[in-house]
Amino acid sequence: MAAQFMRRIVTTLAALVLSSGLALAQSKVTIAVGGAACLCYLPTMLAESLGEYKKAGVEVELVDFKGGSQSLTAVIGGSADVVSGYFDHCVNLAAKNQALEAFVVYDRYPGFALVVSPKHSDTIKSIKDLAGKKIGVSAPGSSTDFFLKYILSKNGVDPNGVGVIGVGLGATSVAAMEQGTIEAAIMLDPSVTVLQGRNKDLKILTDTRTQKDTLAVFGGEYPGGALYTKSDWIAKHPKETQALTNAIVATLKWIHSHTPEEIMAKMPENLVGPDKAGYLAALKNTIPMYSTTGRMDPKGAQAVLDVFSQSSPEVKNAKIDLSKTYTNKFVEQANQKMGMKQ
Repeated sequence: MAAQFMRRIVTTLAALVLSSGLALAQSKVTIAVGGAACLCYLPTMLAESLGEYKKAGVEVELVDFKGGSQSLTAVIGGSADVVSGYFDHCVNLAAKNQALEAFVVYDRYPGFALVVSPKHSDTIKSIKDLAGKKIGVSAPGSSTDFFLKYILSKNGVDPNGVGVIGVGLGATSVAAMEQGTIEAAIMLDPSVTVLQGRNKDLKILTDTRTQKDTLAVFGGEYPGGALYTKSDWIAKHPKETQALTNAIVATLKWIHSHTPEEIMAKMPENLVGPDKAGYLAALKNTIPMYSTTGRMDPKGAQAVLDVFSQSSPEVKNAKIDLSKTYTNKFVEQANQKMGMKQ
């Protein structure tokens, strides 16, 4: 009888352990992505295709938005947990006393290009010619909008004197440019390369798709895409934060050990789009942009603050503690676990 009783206790305990383990494995995190088709967000989407989130022990739901401002709104409003978007929002929101923190950075530079619509290339020769014109961004208030204001100000054009139009980042931005409903746009790959493939004389007024161009525009490396969220969410969900970081760092390692063709083959068809040759060409150009470690370079974070201080009086006058806008703690643990160099 005693042995039978003990067997029952062991069986019950085993069932409890198993169910609690499943509960942990099934903890779901919703990630709001600021334009899934953009190559700047590829590591977030590829991690799902490779099964890296599940390997790390977290179930992820990816929700696609037209731009970073909308994905940020979803997290601020509580309908999503984490943003896959540009780090600069963390700096901008710090000036409004909102504590947001990036915990893994996957883009070493932003990948923005200020492109002239093929229909308007005869009249627009320089950034100064954009005064009073309609210019496309992913969504008003997004990082593309911030960059536009910075570039215009830097070149003596009043940012308030242009019409800012939300055109998304994918096929919708290409269509708006080809139709000429806007005179220019801040675009990212693969859209820039796809548009260039159809319009050989495409005019690009400024570019941050390479390290050299980024250094020329900003004077230093300027981090782009990252996973970030409210600081208190990270404090309450350290296991999920670590799991997401592990998944992205593993994906970055995978990217840098595979060919562009192999990477494209793993991406969902709807994100690659019909122009596979254009996508592949853009991907080949973009791979150097992806981080190898996921770390935030403190100099890069400072560059973001410097840029915003030039274009936003609110940021300039705020006493922002940059060290609170990002953490490398989770990345260091992920790299250590995978035996990668810091």
